[in-house]
Amino acid sequence: MVVSPVTEEALASIPQMQGVFVLHAGSESRYLAKTGFLRRRILRAIHLFRLGEVLTSVEYWPTASRFESSLLHYQLARRLFPDTYIKIARLARPAYLKLILANAFPRTQVTTRLSSRGLHLGPFRTRADAELFETKMLELFQLRRCQEDLTPRSDHPGCIYGEMNMCLRPCQALVSVDEYATEVNRVVEFLRTRGRSLMASAAAARDRFSEEMNFEEAARQHRACERISEVAGLRGALAADIDEIHGVAVLPSLAERAVLLFFLWKGAWLPPHLFELDRESGSLDHRLREIVESLRPPTDVTLLQRQEHLALLSRWYHSTEREGEWLGFDDPASVPWRRLVRAVSRVGAP
Repeated sequence: MVVSPVTEEALASIPQMQGVFVLHAGSESRYLAKTGFLRRRILRAIHLFRLGEVLTSVEYWPTASRFESSLLHYQLARRLFPDTYIKIARLARPAYLKLILANAFPRTQVTTRLSSRGLHLGPFRTRADAELFETKMLELFQLRRCQEDLTPRSDHPGCIYGEMNMCLRPCQALVSVDEYATEVNRVVEFLRTRGRSLMASAAAARDRFSEEMNFEEAARQHRACERISEVAGLRGALAADIDEIHGVAVLPSLAERAVLLFFLWKGAWLPPHLFELDRESGSLDHRLREIVESLRPPTDVTLLQRQEHLALLSRWYHSTEREGEWLGFDDPASVPWRRLVRAVSRVGAP
């Protein structure tokens, strides 16, 4: 909505609800903000910045949720203030666990920046959560912990992890690049399958030892299964390979008996879909399937934008005042349809 010319009567007609607004003072000077009370905040900003005589127009967008406000505020900030939008949107970068694949002997690292070379698992709620997951995950494998760029040699002093048989000791040239890569591939599968790959092999070994009546080894493998399950649970609800993060945020809508569906595709937000519950054509399940089948991955989203989109997801999901519901899934072919239908019905109920 646009208010121009700006008169007292026009300002009085602005609804007292949450939303995003932009104050224009000429062609270059702008003020952008999001608020829970549009009319009050706009009037306060006009008075605070003494814009009464220079204000040329007011644009505002009512919203039905804080997430909708945050996403719209970010998009407007990025368009209107390309040099300072990160600061304006107050986007704090969440933490990720990165497996650095560019190195001949890959290692892990906790970081807040995404890069093109490597596997990134996240976003985590806090950096401490990411570091705890990294520590516990590495205890399941023999990946190196050192941060140096290795130059393997037989007289390398090594470290305590090698002595404890918790590292393959590539620094001491005890394994080749290909042998080390085999262990790296096990880590990659563990991260991408949420631990299922390692759990499957441990469970199969447990069952085999049990059938052979080797109960001591069966008990050891059972304890290994418990450890794997515990470590996999430390990743949290959102953390996944960022190339495979899919999901949908089911949020309230300004329209009655309707919801807004914000789909996340490979870590990037797609334009929202207004979904009306009372349409006569087709069941909820059928109409939702049609929407998902019509989705196409974004082609113009940069790695930096994906980092920002995931920051918006993390901030909303971990908020104590989160509205709506989040349903994550591995790919569009594995959408939990029944859970999605129930979520739409709950959020869209009057």
